[in-house]
Amino acid sequence: MEVYWLEQAEADVSSNIDWLGPNETVSLNGLRFAKRRADWLLGRWTAKRAVAAFLNMPDHAAALASIEIRTTPCGAPKVFLANQPAAVTISLSHRAGIASCAIAMHGVTIGCDLEMIEPHSDAFVADYFTTEEQLLVAQASAEERWPILALLWSAKESALKALRSGLRLDTRCVIVTPTNTPGHRVENANKCIQGSALDSWQSYGLSSWSPLQVRYIAGQVFQGWWQQTGDLVRTVVATPPPFQPIALSIPAYRPMSASGFAEAKNYLTAKTR
Repeated sequence: MEVYWLEQAEADVSSNIDWLGPNETVSLNGLRFAKRRADWLLGRWTAKRAVAAFLNMPDHAAALASIEIRTTPCGAPKVFLANQPAAVTISLSHRAGIASCAIAMHGVTIGCDLEMIEPHSDAFVADYFTTEEQLLVAQASAEERWPILALLWSAKESALKALRSGLRLDTRCVIVTPTNTPGHRVENANKCIQGSALDSWQSYGLSSWSPLQVRYIAGQVFQGWWQQTGDLVRTVVATPPPFQPIALSIPAYRPMSASGFAEAKNYLTAKTR
């Protein structure tokens, strides 16, 4: 099953908001604080560009304005195209001025997350991680501790998003299991704390995608992928099990124009027939 992804930074967002729909403009005007506005714009921009690329839509502002990202009662994003539900599923995350959107066809359960590698207290580890995960962190060297912790936390966040619950659920109800072979075989959770598993886990995922598994204690299992570049860790989980995430290629953005509006209108007319 194919999952695509796109990341954008605050500097990528067009300063002209003609790419927002009318309802989204109202929502933006209701946000008082600059950081909240910047985060909201970054998330919407990234999601819209991902949807447009995934659906092979024109790269005009008019096309992006026809895509609306609504928030469901559970807090998950839902895509509408020309005011109709689009046949796609997305998950959004943003951290430190960067946003990521994972996207797949409708019917796929998906979650994604971005985390920065940074120190955390022992109390944080004890409060939010399972016994197996705590042992994995305890076995890590001082240099490995924070990257592993960021990865575990990011995978939990991705799974909780896929469950459409977010942090309303106890983070210990989802258990992250690393892979311990380059052949993508996932071991039993008790085996993942072995030194060999820890060593091999650190050997992969650096700049390339490597697999992981997250098990929900109620029975659902998510297969997923993780990647580290610099101080940033990203994870994607889904059911059915996804292939390695595919980066979306997006063209140069074109602001609103008469020709762009006509092109977007023709596309939407064809899609809704």
